[in-house]
Amino acid sequence: MKPFAKNPLRFTFYVSRFTSHVLRFTFHVFLLLLIFATANTALAQQPTPSDDEVNIIAKQLYCPVCENTPLDVCPTQACVQWRKLIRQMLAEGKSADTINQYFVEQYGARVLAEPPRTGLNWLIYLLPPLAFLAGAYILYRAFRSWRALDKQPAGAEEAETPAAEDEYVTRLEEELKKRQ
Repeated sequence: MKPFAKNPLRFTFYVSRFTSHVLRFTFHVFLLLLIFATANTALAQQPTPSDDEVNIIAKQLYCPVCENTPLDVCPTQACVQWRKLIRQMLAEGKSADTINQYFVEQYGARVLAEPPRTGLNWLIYLLPPLAFLAGAYILYRAFRSWRALDKQPAGAEEAETPAAEDEYVTRLEEELKKRQ
C-alpha cells in the first residue's frame, strides 16, 4: 500500500486499467458466445431425410387406398405422394408420433399398422395370451387325467367287469330259460 499512498492517482490508474481489461475480456467472451450460438443453429439444420427414415414411419402405416398394403411398399401414385409428405414433415422436424397422428386424423385409425390400445381394441392384445393359457390349462388337466388312468392297477378294471358280466349273464340265462 505504500506506493499508492504517495500517489493516489496511480491507484486510480491501475483500477481503471483493470476495469477496462475486465470489460474488454467480457465483451470478447460475449462475442464468442454469440458466434457459437448462431453457428449451432446453422449446424442444427439437418439434410433431407433418407429413404430409410421415411420407410421406418411408412411401415407403421397402411395405404388408405389399397387394402392391407403397407405404405412403404405400395406402388400407387397416392402412396408415393404420402411418402413425400412424410419426408417433408420429417424435414420440418416433426416426430413419428406427430406424423402418425396426422394420418390418423386424415384417414382414420385404419391406416395404423398397430391398432390403438383403446376400447375393444384391447381384446386384440388380450385374447391370444388368454387363449394360450386356457389351452395350456386344458392340456395340463388332460395329461394329468391320462396319467391317473395309467397309475390304476390293471386288475382293478377287470375285477369290476366280470362281476357285472356275471350278473348280466345270469339274468340273460334266466330270461332264456323262461322262454323255453
